[in-house]
Amino acid sequence: MRLALAAARATAFASRASGRGGGTTLPGRVLTALAPDAPRRLAARLPRGCVLVSATNGKTTTCALLAEVLRGRVELARNSAGANLASGIASALAVREAATAELGLFECDEAALPAIAAQLEPSAIALGNLFRDQLDRYGELELVAARWRELVSLLDPATTLVVAADDPLTASLAEGHPTVVRYGIDDPSVALPVAPHAADARFCVRCGHAYDYRAAYVGHLSDYHCPNCGNERAPLDLAARAIHLRGLDGTSFDLCRGDERVRVELALPGLYNVENALAAAALAGVLGEPLAVIAEGLGRFHGAFGRFQRLRVGEADLVLLLIKNPAGANEVLRILPGDDASLLFALNDRTADGRDVSWIWDVDWELVASRLQHVVCSGTRAGDAALRLKYAGVDPALIEVVPDVAQGLDRLAELSAGGTGYVLPTYTAMLELQGVAAGRGLSRPYWEEAAA
Repeated sequence: MRLALAAARATAFASRASGRGGGTTLPGRVLTALAPDAPRRLAARLPRGCVLVSATNGKTTTCALLAEVLRGRVELARNSAGANLASGIASALAVREAATAELGLFECDEAALPAIAAQLEPSAIALGNLFRDQLDRYGELELVAARWRELVSLLDPATTLVVAADDPLTASLAEGHPTVVRYGIDDPSVALPVAPHAADARFCVRCGHAYDYRAAYVGHLSDYHCPNCGNERAPLDLAARAIHLRGLDGTSFDLCRGDERVRVELALPGLYNVENALAAAALAGVLGEPLAVIAEGLGRFHGAFGRFQRLRVGEADLVLLLIKNPAGANEVLRILPGDDASLLFALNDRTADGRDVSWIWDVDWELVASRLQHVVCSGTRAGDAALRLKYAGVDPALIEVVPDVAQGLDRLAELSAGGTGYVLPTYTAMLELQGVAAGRGLSRPYWEEAAA
């Protein structure tokens, strides 16, 4: 074990010192090659055990929010840069800081979660939303849900499940488990007029009948009801009420647990970040944190790297908003402010993005088509991005194809000089942009940014 840890830490140092990476995954591979059971043994040393977070959208932000709530209260070992496969979690356990950690806080890839949970034996697992994402890798939602269902059936009854009650598919997985905390949004005033056409889980998990929605919030996340068999959203243990959406300036809401109620001022935009904040708050409650402490911690947070980040490039302020599937992209489009916006859409199709980019046709670009002053399309599939925007109704004269993402960033900065431009990258495009920004001294390297 000592040799394996020394080799992993040396690998992390070499990776960062050479500028070839952030030391977020390769050290874990070295560690487990030399000591396959090292993650289990290292996790067992943590006095307060581990908690795991998985979802299609929002797991990085949820973990970062929870880490902020626990800042100064609990020493954490965590994969803060978002390396959420087994190698990334092994790397996080191996780094020097983990030697003094009390609690492991790890985001987990949806497909990798069952194997990671079996090895780490967590005290709590947060199961968030399940949206259609990377079909070439995950397959349909039901396949991911089946893996999660098997995971839940094998859990120790003492393991607490924190579940998104607004997601009918995720919520169904917790049925029968003895220790469950359910969170959700309870404010019809911020609901959509109708469920979006790209909503995924439309049919009852019990009888197959189409759901009715008392209130649809984000994609298929909703207060749902099956008129055929009566299956409906379960009562909420933790709820967000009296929500005030302030566009990109943030969100405020009442965080409610039983008879307790505190106001949260969240610097993050959109209802999807209310869901993330609820997941973090629910886990913090499981860990014994008072509601007032949770609200204060959530209020201190200002964004996970790449998910809601501001960069000053030249004479322009650029806002970086990650998109990677229809549900998340639609929510980002809904919070874009005003008219005459300039936009960079950076679309990659690398392994971490998913090779299949057909999802862009289920994004409601029509919501913003008439409001765009100029669009720069970059990335490995820049042409596909431009074609989709043309068919959404964007004037082709306003669309510019600049495949190189660094050049695309500079072009957006030129177009947005003296104002604000918006950058919508897929995952690997976001990492490329982070590298460009760090190389120019505009931000820190992503592994440092994430840990800040």
